[in-house]
Amino acid sequence: MKPRVLVVDDEPGVRKALHRGLRAEGMDVVTAADGPSGLRLAQTGSFDVLLLDIMLPGLSGYRVLQALRAQGISTPVLMISAKDGEVDQADGLDLGADGYLVKPFSFVVLVAQVRAVLRRATTEGLRGPLRIGGLLVDRATREVRWHDDPVALSPREFGLLEVLVSRAGTVVTKDELLRAVWGDEQAATRNVVEVYVGYVRRKLDAVGAGALVRTVRGHGYLASDAALDEVLPG
Repeated sequence: MKPRVLVVDDEPGVRKALHRGLRAEGMDVVTAADGPSGLRLAQTGSFDVLLLDIMLPGLSGYRVLQALRAQGISTPVLMISAKDGEVDQADGLDLGADGYLVKPFSFVVLVAQVRAVLRRATTEGLRGPLRIGGLLVDRATREVRWHDDPVALSPREFGLLEVLVSRAGTVVTKDELLRAVWGDEQAATRNVVEVYVGYVRRKLDAVGAGALVRTVRGHGYLASDAALDEVLPG
């Protein structure tokens, strides 16, 4: 699957430029315009790297980062700011940031830093749990819970749910699921994907979480909830 990047910046021009540029670099990009929306999206744990402006409406980038680290969310974070003072950079790094870029920055340098933190995260095996509302998908133990209720899934069902929740708020096509879960589009058929989505949905239904996995007709499947729907662009 493509690396997934969350861009949180209140400047529309910056969001648009980073969305376009990072997509051209082969990344899946989601944007947010304020601190509370960025925090809610980042709390899913479904992003590989977060580009976080410091001066944000509602909640500063510092506070967003502080909240994420306090919750044990280890997603790599690159701080973005017009402030170039040493104290500002030190504050961000002390709170758990993985890097600091000063506006205006070179897009080439930004991409290089994004790729560097992605490589480091892969090497260090940083794969934290995924969350949507009360649903927890623990990638380390391969366990799924809805609040306090365990959800027993087969290895293939777990793999399918993991992919959907790791792309929370984004439609995943049947072909993408075939490649990610079965390893090859030729290893199974699209009908098999439909069958397994049905299996997963029925097991989530049994604990009251069936609405989290949705069918987007003609496109694929989406994992989301009402709280995410409120902050997702479009």
